[in-house]
Amino acid sequence: MPEPALSPGDVLVEIAAAGLNVLDANIRDGEFKLLLPYKPPFVLGHDLAGTVIGIGSGVSRFKVGDEVYARPRDGRIGTLAERIAVDEADLALKPGNVSMAEAASIPLVGLTAWQALVEVAKVRKGDKVLIHAGSGGVGTFAIQLAKHLGATVATTASAGNADLVRGLGADIVVDYKRQDFEKVLSGYDVVLNSLDGDALRKSLNVLRPGGRLISISGPPDPVFAKTQGLNAFLALVMRLLSLNIRRKAKARGVDYSFLFMQANGEQLAKIAALVEAGSIRPVLDRVVPFASTDAALTELEAGRSKGKVVVEIR
Repeated sequence: MPEPALSPGDVLVEIAAAGLNVLDANIRDGEFKLLLPYKPPFVLGHDLAGTVIGIGSGVSRFKVGDEVYARPRDGRIGTLAERIAVDEADLALKPGNVSMAEAASIPLVGLTAWQALVEVAKVRKGDKVLIHAGSGGVGTFAIQLAKHLGATVATTASAGNADLVRGLGADIVVDYKRQDFEKVLSGYDVVLNSLDGDALRKSLNVLRPGGRLISISGPPDPVFAKTQGLNAFLALVMRLLSLNIRRKAKARGVDYSFLFMQANGEQLAKIAALVEAGSIRPVLDRVVPFASTDAALTELEAGRSKGKVVVEIR
């Protein structure tokens, strides 16, 4: 690929490590092409940690030599590469107490958890929060963030991962292989769902009236269509896809929303402060060389990773 071109407001980063996400596999397979119309050939990758090696005109927050991390905005992804041009607004200084690989594991899952729990749910001390798939990338981060916010945290995980999620702060662990979480939990204020439609519907039953069901796995809702500026046809599709769950949520007095995480360097700076303070630690399943990217992504899709898988670029 050619060298990245710097536009005004861009920062050129030499990438040391890049996090892998199921989103990469989804985009590779064309599952989001109506929303993210990338035209092949394009470079995958949504997480990075690296060093600033160039700045475009108008950049004031970063200088050459800064160690940074980011989730580049949609339309400008491509962290599985040696270098990338990133909008200054999407970038933050890397937490100083973690490695490049650890920092690269944070941006996408960290921003997803932050935007769900802080921005949308506004979790406060004493709230009861259920986080599905607690041993996954989003789950391991969200458990720690919810505990930092003062919540009582329940999570679904296998028995083999129970110690891991408890060590991250989970108060209640539901073994999804032997227990039905909707029969074990009740009166919750927030559910963060990353699972299938069956788990989404069951999640309504654990929420109190006035609670919030936030899903990062869909279905998209009309609010999402409006904020993304989608055309009338796609907006109608989103409305129909989410009609059933929105009706059920309304009947129970619960608020349903779909979250599609947005790049945000300012939020990453706040997350970095929590990591440096020891309130949140990155959880890595493994670090693999660039040559093993395809195999690692296939294994990630199988859902057996604990935390994040990171590719070492440099």
